[in-house]
Amino acid sequence: MSDVTKIYTASSPLPAARTGVLTAWEPGTRTLEAGFQIAPQFRPLPVDVVFEKDVAVTLRDGVTICIDVLRPAVDEKVPVIVGWSPYGKGQGTSASVMGVFALVGLDNATVSGLEKFEGADPAYWVAQGYAVCNPDIRGVVDSDGDSVLWDRQDGRDAYDLIEWLAEQEWCSGKVGMSGTSYLAVSQWFTAAERPPHLAAINPWEGVSDVYRDLVKRGGMPDTGFARQLQTGSFFGKSRKEDILAEVEEYPLINELWQNKIPAFDQITVPAYIVASYSNTLHTAGTFRAWRRIASDEKWLRIHNSQEWPDYYDEANVEDLRRFFDHYLKGEDNGWEQTPRVRYSVLDLAGGDVVDIPADQFPPRDVTSTKFYLDGRTRTLTTDAPSREVSVAYAVDDNPDAVSFLCTFDAETVLVGYPKAHLWVEARDADDMDLFVLVQKLDEHGTPLEAFTVPNHSAMIHDVTDHGATILKYKGADGRLRVSTRNLDETLSTDDVPAHTFDRVEKLSPGEIVEIEIDILPVGLAFRRGEQLRFIISSRNLLGTLMPAIQEYVGANSGQHVIHTGGTHPSYLQLPVQHS
Repeated sequence: MSDVTKIYTASSPLPAARTGVLTAWEPGTRTLEAGFQIAPQFRPLPVDVVFEKDVAVTLRDGVTICIDVLRPAVDEKVPVIVGWSPYGKGQGTSASVMGVFALVGLDNATVSGLEKFEGADPAYWVAQGYAVCNPDIRGVVDSDGDSVLWDRQDGRDAYDLIEWLAEQEWCSGKVGMSGTSYLAVSQWFTAAERPPHLAAINPWEGVSDVYRDLVKRGGMPDTGFARQLQTGSFFGKSRKEDILAEVEEYPLINELWQNKIPAFDQITVPAYIVASYSNTLHTAGTFRAWRRIASDEKWLRIHNSQEWPDYYDEANVEDLRRFFDHYLKGEDNGWEQTPRVRYSVLDLAGGDVVDIPADQFPPRDVTSTKFYLDGRTRTLTTDAPSREVSVAYAVDDNPDAVSFLCTFDAETVLVGYPKAHLWVEARDADDMDLFVLVQKLDEHGTPLEAFTVPNHSAMIHDVTDHGATILKYKGADGRLRVSTRNLDETLSTDDVPAHTFDRVEKLSPGEIVEIEIDILPVGLAFRRGEQLRFIISSRNLLGTLMPAIQEYVGANSGQHVIHTGGTHPSYLQLPVQHS
């Protein structure tokens, strides 16, 4: 019998900022006529929509949840798209959602306000012959039960809803799932449960391991966004999971955290997965799931912006419709000829290239290449230095970092998974929190960065100078608490190291240890004369992923020593594409 149990805290009613026009409890069926607008700033409906509001659905354990269904006003049966998340099904017109759209630079008229935050917009999908189901999941708003955060319970509950939907008289029996962030994560858990009527999924950027992606990335207790997620969502009548208390109680991987990793090998449903290089919360998890799910029919598109503008872009919505038309409607539209991978290469100076076709990621013409750190010249070289030189910094001094440069003498493209393989030592300390960054510099040595969102205002500059990493891309980062360096031999590959996070191995005085740090995947182009800078630091080089989140400060003291050359050949491994 396991002694690991979930920890709960009291929930609270939905605050005013999270309340939308349709939040109030109003069960019943009505028809929203073509031209209907939920509010003047939103997109009007192009067709009549049957709106079934606050429908009760009973889950296998007797808990009742409330759902909204928006469907075509037609007699024929239609497939349905589900958006599973704790964000209230009526929040599309809330101040909080409109605030997010304003932050990234999206016009509210992009959507109808009838969509769930980060989910499919009924204004488009109903006109294309689909129903959209927006549930309030277990423990949220008027739904019963205790809510959980990114958990296999989500998968079981969504399984029950999918099978209930498939039996409705208006449903064709085909169910799909779509959405970004939480709505993406829940698809991994649901697909792993294998509901018979789930025909296709569309995870559009999301974590796939709560421990490694959300609360303990690199073994560090960086819980700023988890705090925002726990306190800013999951509003309801009962209790909600207290993931902050769980991190405190269970700092190493155990059964609770394993339950927050989907069974990737059980996911066999067709999947259209969307990723980016720039989302410091979602990127690692999206690529991990892409690699590990068992689906024979899976597609990956790597874009060059941020998930919300990308998700609601008209061309991308049409592309998704082709996928769903094929798998939910059975249309012979040639979708299966779509390249299995479409990736982007960032230039960071306005010359990004997108939708590059490939049959795998990284592409076949990529070679993982070691660039050795030379502590004497502070450069990166493909030849291992014979001379051993160490470089160090005191964590309380300025600078609290060391960096190494590589100047490219010909056009060079990196596509794939970088990693750092380092020999390190702690002086006057028994542990190290290390942060690393792969940064692009122009021919003058100036760091390059690029907004991922349409908003380029003064305010967005302010919030992204340090932090708000999902809004501005500054390079590919990684991190590791050195005492959690033990590698998982079953999951690690030569390109992507994976750590067990099941033990703590403190450093002894004078001990030099070998570590590997996984770095977010890249697609990055360098012209002749441009440089790559590799930074190692004791501080969070990029800051938080969104504004107003408490920033994690590394648990460091003393000196960090990086050994290079000779018997301690530290290197940065980069995925170099051959021309």
